[in-house]
Amino acid sequence: MVDRLDTILFAASKACCSPLAIFIQIQGYIICLVLALGWACAAYVRNREIRRLKENTRSGNSFAFLCHDISELEHSNQVNLPRVSVVMPLKGFGEHNLHNWRTQITSLYGGPLEFLFVVESTEDPAYHALSRLLADYKDNLDAQIIVAGLSTTCSQKIHNQLVGVEKMHKDSKYVLFLDDDVRLHPGSIGALTSEMEKNPEIFIQTGYPLDLPSGSLGSYCIYEYHMPCSMGFATGGKTFFLWGGCMMMHADDFRTDNHGLVSQLRDGGYSDDMTLAAIAGAHKRLITSPPVAVFPHPLASDLSFSRYWNYLRKQTFVLESYTTTVNWIMNRALFSSHCYLSWGFVAPYLLAGINVSAALRYYYKGYSPKDTAFTDTGLLLASCLTVCTTVELLSMWNLTRIEVHLCNLLSPEAPQLSLASYNWFLVFIAMLVDNFLYPVSAMRSHFSQSINWSGIRYHLKNGKISKIDRPKGKGPKFTDLGGKRLYGKKGGQPTASLFYTLTRSLVQWRQPKKFDV
Repeated sequence: MVDRLDTILFAASKACCSPLAIFIQIQGYIICLVLALGWACAAYVRNREIRRLKENTRSGNSFAFLCHDISELEHSNQVNLPRVSVVMPLKGFGEHNLHNWRTQITSLYGGPLEFLFVVESTEDPAYHALSRLLADYKDNLDAQIIVAGLSTTCSQKIHNQLVGVEKMHKDSKYVLFLDDDVRLHPGSIGALTSEMEKNPEIFIQTGYPLDLPSGSLGSYCIYEYHMPCSMGFATGGKTFFLWGGCMMMHADDFRTDNHGLVSQLRDGGYSDDMTLAAIAGAHKRLITSPPVAVFPHPLASDLSFSRYWNYLRKQTFVLESYTTTVNWIMNRALFSSHCYLSWGFVAPYLLAGINVSAALRYYYKGYSPKDTAFTDTGLLLASCLTVCTTVELLSMWNLTRIEVHLCNLLSPEAPQLSLASYNWFLVFIAMLVDNFLYPVSAMRSHFSQSINWSGIRYHLKNGKISKIDRPKGKGPKFTDLGGKRLYGKKGGQPTASLFYTLTRSLVQWRQPKKFDV
């Protein structure tokens, strides 16, 4: 048996040193180094913003985290700020929602600001939790909870967003769509609005989350999944990427159905950001992402691997939705390239594992160098992969470190974030797991053409939602990332002290007032 095992390992290791195998491994090195370069460029953009903040602070601007020029905080400037409507579609209630909502409603934006929280029904636990929270701010906040009802022609999230837009103030100049897992900085709304005012050509402004893993492999897989995408959002300006968790747009674009964006969202729309990005591309409209638009995104402490898989399924399913033929071609290109690069990233590690195993086996068995000369080639290839992986992980660590530092500067009164909790061995494992599973998830999404999103099953046909199935009973109890509870007691208040305790536990957290500045 031992001889047979040696023979198999010998043949496998020799195959790993063939020209094709060497090409695959070199391709893996290139992928690692390209990722490292991309993260280095993103780190440069974020770090440039850190230097600007520090220089402004040294120059006497104690509110550099709010604006570049302290004179912008003068009353004569503040009274002329445009009205902004914040629309937030909600589904379920989780451990981080209260803190996230507080960072949003306590914004230090000095202009007129309204918050429209949109839920599917009063049975949603978010409705009761939010009602208690807003009661604490009723004298200092323009906010309302809107019950949107069930969607029939588009995803529930898009339906909630469009209902919120219909209810926004008639004088609102901008509308800001936020997900309930976005943790804003005090100056985030002001920074986004300022950029819109400077450049009226901007169609959409967006940002991106900085994942804070909770310790489970699933949470690290999500962190690793988001990190390559972060390159496209760290441009400090024009980008082709769009994240649905933070999108600021002109309110009149919705009032007039500019470019048919309302009708395209409403009539079969599944993904808000993919649909809007396709419209922007088709009409050559500008999407930007300012360097300060990076938001802490704590993941659920009990985020299991199955929830990560469900999240990945939803992400790959997005590429099955489209609005035009050109959009379909682009999605197919993304689908193909991502699958190819994902497995192209994983394959070299498999080959390197075989090479190292063979070398150790032959060394242990005492084979002569003459019999195992090819293992030297295998070890050289494995060593090169180790170096490239180290460079990649260092670049990822550096970008994360800089983004953590930037978030701490932009939210000086919040608890300071730290890299101390990051487990970089799990990050490496997550890189392999996530890139191996992505093509599997993408293939399944392609052939199924249906997805379960927060207990609702959507079916696509020709890139649009054609059918919506809602279970007669209750579906999944929790959502994926935030571990949010999806259902409460029908027609009544939730369990007596659950939300009350959670709300009151944060009541001592200082409420910033816009008049403090």
